Amino acid sequence: MTSPAPLTDLHRRRLRAIWRSAGWPSQDLVEVELLAAGWVERLRDGHGRETLRVTDAGVQVLAATLARNRAARDAHEALVGRVAVAMQRAGRLAWRGLSLRVRTGDDAAGTGQWTVARPDLFSVRNTTVEDYLEPVVHEIKVRRADLLGDLRKPAKGEAYRQMARECWYVLAEGIGDAADVPEDYGVMVERQGVLDVLRPAPRRALRLPFATWMALARATPEPVAEPGQQALGCPGDDGADAPAGPRD
Repeated sequence: MTSPAPLTDLHRRRLRAIWRSAGWPSQDLVEVELLAAGWVERLRDGHGRETLRVTDAGVQVLAATLARNRAARDAHEALVGRVAVAMQRAGRLAWRGLSLRVRTGDDAAGTGQWTVARPDLFSVRNTTVEDYLEPVVHEIKVRRADLLGDLRKPAKGEAYRQMARECWYVLAEGIGDAADVPEDYGVMVERQGVLDVLRPAPRRALRLPFATWMALARATPEPVAEPGQQALGCPGDDGADAPAGPRD
């Protein structure tokens, strides 16, 4: 008798779908592996119709998966918050949870499309001079699987580059390094609460698209956690040469 196949996130997603549905079978190989692992079982009603039911063992797996995902979300949101504070200390306004509509894939024939991008953190310099805004996107990752999955979405990166002068990945310690991330991005890693720059982000000439202006007008920036940190220059000083974040 062979051992069940290793169970992956694909199996967990299917298990969650069965839990939330009427349990109609798909009769594919993923389902075979779930049955072999004892996470689901087959039931047959009086009319001979077969459905699937999540077993007690499957419920335990779902509960463990929920706890793991919740911990990852908490760690992710905490790191987003720390990066936001770092941006505020650098004299920037920061937003999280924005949905920004940008045009991607344009070619000579103008056959691009509109894409909605949701960066973990978007920030601009706190200035009244448009040329000094320096819009920046930070994408935060606390799990290696999430980082690798994100990098398999080139359209997402293109959307970020259409809305920001610089794009960064901020990584929790131990999940990756600069070699994992394309050179279109800067890379930081958080070590013991400090953001270390592994590779500076390339800078591009960019003015904020009108759709981004409208999204910012409707949104509320992150509250300033440390008001005293905002006075980084003299009153009226736009600080055109100030960096967009931690630098090496």
